[in-house]
Amino acid sequence: MTAAPPERPGRAPRTDTVWARLKRSRPAMIGLGLVVFFVLLAVLAPVFAALTGNSPYAYNPELLAPDTAPAGPLGGMSAQHWFGVEPRTGRDLFAIVSYGAQVSLLIGLAATLVSVIVGVAIGLIAGFYGHLADRLLSRFTDIVFGFPFLIFAIALSATVPASFPRPLLLILVIGFFGWPPVARVVRSETLSLKERGFVRAAAAQGTSSARILVREILPNLAATIIVFTTVSIPGKIGAEAALSFLGVGVNPPTPSWGRSISDAISWVQVDPMYLIFPGMALFLVTLGFNMFGDGLRDALDPTAEQGPERSADRTPDRGPDTPRIDPMSAGGQP
Repeated sequence: MTAAPPERPGRAPRTDTVWARLKRSRPAMIGLGLVVFFVLLAVLAPVFAALTGNSPYAYNPELLAPDTAPAGPLGGMSAQHWFGVEPRTGRDLFAIVSYGAQVSLLIGLAATLVSVIVGVAIGLIAGFYGHLADRLLSRFTDIVFGFPFLIFAIALSATVPASFPRPLLLILVIGFFGWPPVARVVRSETLSLKERGFVRAAAAQGTSSARILVREILPNLAATIIVFTTVSIPGKIGAEAALSFLGVGVNPPTPSWGRSISDAISWVQVDPMYLIFPGMALFLVTLGFNMFGDGLRDALDPTAEQGPERSADRTPDRGPDTPRIDPMSAGGQP
């Protein structure tokens, strides 16, 4: 009976799944924990409001001092108001932060979805068909890439009728200006994949271009798209916060971290907690998505953490001619 050949050193075991590699990364798990925490905070915001009896839209002037600052120490923190209350209105700050998580996550995730769908479609078409389609779409990508996003967003917010849903407007604007980095990465990978043997074989068998794109190329881009989606979310959340900070985000009194931070600047000497809690929430959620995205990228491409001597011994899954593209290197606007 012939003994099984020993496993070559440096080769990852067959049972080493993406989840197993992800669990070995402490920063990735910390990031995942932060993301899960804020998702639960957003989902359970109505539950917390019912338990505490505090609504983000309920004004409590009796909780304010004569100068409209929160009465009591630490911004009015108490067993009833865990984060204190908002100056001038007396609204519960924990309710504002928890409901603000709903706004930030909804706009951030939806805008990311819009940008990924548009970017993947344009990148696939430009990379696969090439020639005139590639030149036209690449020039269009460069134009959008260099467009002043912030100025356009402020001007559009000022001209769009107030009856138009502001969250939908933010999703469309942020998502539209966020697709060029996705398109560049997808185009680069598609240019490499279309020269691979399995794609050429499918074309030689008479398979239609649409079927090749959907059945052959798109599945091989799944890991890249997933990672890019994850690392793009913090930029979209930050863009929404920036627009709200400038006063062109969601309309008050809808809770928003960016607007709370903007309002808190004038109160930082009197009530620093008003700035700390929404600012810390924005910092932690973006940090969590970034840490989780970096860990997910390494887990989906284990050759990145094996070192040069190991990765040379391992046969790359995406082919020897396919470069490993870091989504963060694509740059671009949020």
